[in-house]
Amino acid sequence: MNYLAHLHLGGQRPEQLLGSLYGDFVKGRVEGQFTPSIEAAIRLHRRIDVFTDRHLLVGRALSRFSLTRRRYAGIVLDVFFDHCLARDWALYAEGALDSFTAGVYRILASEPRLPGRLAQVAPYMAADDWLGSYRQFEVLRPVLRGISRRLSRPEELAHAMHELELLYEPLSEDFRLFYPELRAFSQEQLREP
Repeated sequence: MNYLAHLHLGGQRPEQLLGSLYGDFVKGRVEGQFTPSIEAAIRLHRRIDVFTDRHLLVGRALSRFSLTRRRYAGIVLDVFFDHCLARDWALYAEGALDSFTAGVYRILASEPRLPGRLAQVAPYMAADDWLGSYRQFEVLRPVLRGISRRLSRPEELAHAMHELELLYEPLSEDFRLFYPELRAFSQEQLREP
């Protein structure tokens, strides 16, 4: 799962939203680095990633990609699944996507100590509405291009958009089947003390 899904699944209190994002920017042990609520949200982020990586429906979705893209198929699928969530937001969330993302951007802007790279990208995330823009499939092209710049073998993502176009419907169906299960898992995790 990518940013939007983690934010949607990780709880809606400000520290939960922050921790849901921190999970992509903070590595290693978190104990004592943040408030207990943020640390709990980072741990939930990691459990969501493990649940996702081990799920049979995700395995099936990943197997749809060509062998040349299989190495980075997980990254491509994360981005595509955020597109599916943004596109179908009303099916999975209460309230408008724009209201949700505006709230996230306000929380990010009011936090003076964002960790590492998140502190650098948060202003761009808000200014360019990264989270809401995922509604539009074509936005995935520059997203994947940006990701490819950080990879050791960027050429393997070169034709990812073409492959996503061909796989759009089956991967959308994979998302429709998988996301309710992930959501139930996340809600159960949030209920645990």
